[in-house]
Amino acid sequence: MNTNKIKTHQLFNKAKQYIPYGVNSNFRYWGDEETPIMARGAGAYVWDADDNRYIDYRLGFGPIILGHAYPEVNRRVAEAIQNGVLFAATTPIEIELAERFTRMTGMDKVRLSNTGTEANMHALRIARAYTGREKFVKFEGNYHGNFDYVMFSGPTAKVELLGPRSHPHRLRATEGLPVAIRNYMISLPYNDIEMLERAVVEHSDELAAIVLEPIMGNVACILPDLAWLRRVRELCDEFGIVLIFDEVKTGFRLAKGGAQEYFGVKADLAAYAKAMGNGFPVSAVAGRNEIMAVVEPGRVAHGGTYCGNVVAATAANATLEIIETQSVIESIFANGQRLMDGIRTILRCAGVPHAVTGVPSMFSVLLGKDEPPTDYRSYSEFDGELFGLLGAELIRRGILVDDDPREPWFMSYSHSAAVIDESLNLVEDAVSAVFGRRARRQRLAA
Repeated sequence: MNTNKIKTHQLFNKAKQYIPYGVNSNFRYWGDEETPIMARGAGAYVWDADDNRYIDYRLGFGPIILGHAYPEVNRRVAEAIQNGVLFAATTPIEIELAERFTRMTGMDKVRLSNTGTEANMHALRIARAYTGREKFVKFEGNYHGNFDYVMFSGPTAKVELLGPRSHPHRLRATEGLPVAIRNYMISLPYNDIEMLERAVVEHSDELAAIVLEPIMGNVACILPDLAWLRRVRELCDEFGIVLIFDEVKTGFRLAKGGAQEYFGVKADLAAYAKAMGNGFPVSAVAGRNEIMAVVEPGRVAHGGTYCGNVVAATAANATLEIIETQSVIESIFANGQRLMDGIRTILRCAGVPHAVTGVPSMFSVLLGKDEPPTDYRSYSEFDGELFGLLGAELIRRGILVDDDPREPWFMSYSHSAAVIDESLNLVEDAVSAVFGRRARRQRLAA
């Protein structure tokens, strides 16, 4: 694909005049020459400012569960905004959404907000108010948004600075963060039952919550060991600790009931965002009746001018209705599995050591080893630079992925069997170009 980037570069240079680094999120900055400027999207495709078309597997970092500019969602939002978008009062659509949301997730109560960061922040606050305790457990490599308490030992931490596994350091993710608040957090490796048990017993009287990503959606879709996940649940029950699932990426993407339904482990509280609105900014914190009951005026602060606004609530209700009533997740899993299997075959035929990790609706491709990682430390043993070369070649050929292997490939309802076939042909060409030999494969049945 011969990509003209003249307008993209012109627009990016203009953006840098007014916006730090030309982006409104650091994760969107790919360097002065490579940062994309996207102009439109439809279904499984996006077009940049120079009208270069890409098959999109970034999907806005995961929210686009149905497809870009999904007609039914857009139609309902366009219709709803004719009557206003914000009233400083509850609207009927919020109530309809809350009813559908609790039915699908199995949670008793839900409060709406705008971002995944907000939802996780409120979940931690609610857990502290409910238990009367202040500390919490967080796992290395897990990302829970951009609020101060959780920004330690996340997916950008340098593994060599994490310290000994038996006594992990808590590495600050950003400047401008009060270092002292790390004392409220206990950092542990993911999937380690022995260390989990030791930490919970030692700190049980201080622990308000254990917060975790049920799939490490910001580090190569590392899966939980089910025995570990169940043990987390047991320990929370035993010591009166609130179990918080960060379902910002997994909610409505793994199953209608999210990761809790998929893995069969129930959380006390959960944070949702991304896929629940198909790209519209909406999030939620939900949980058990007795825990959510602390969110009362004058006791626990929860609110925001735009929480539950008509645009977000309408988009979320439309998106969840489609997921609830149509075979969205089944279709995504079927086509996602074909893509995962095809990529494995291509890499195997090319003689490239690799691991394709995660689930069909969100997965990652790792190079350099065949054994999948189980935590953030073992992820660091893969060759990120090598994947960067492959990622750049994929992008050049028209597949939009992140050239950082930590970021998942996301699937949408619009990624049809035909889109998967097109993608696998491009992946095969990219692998051949990078690794210098033709990657022959047998085509999988549609």
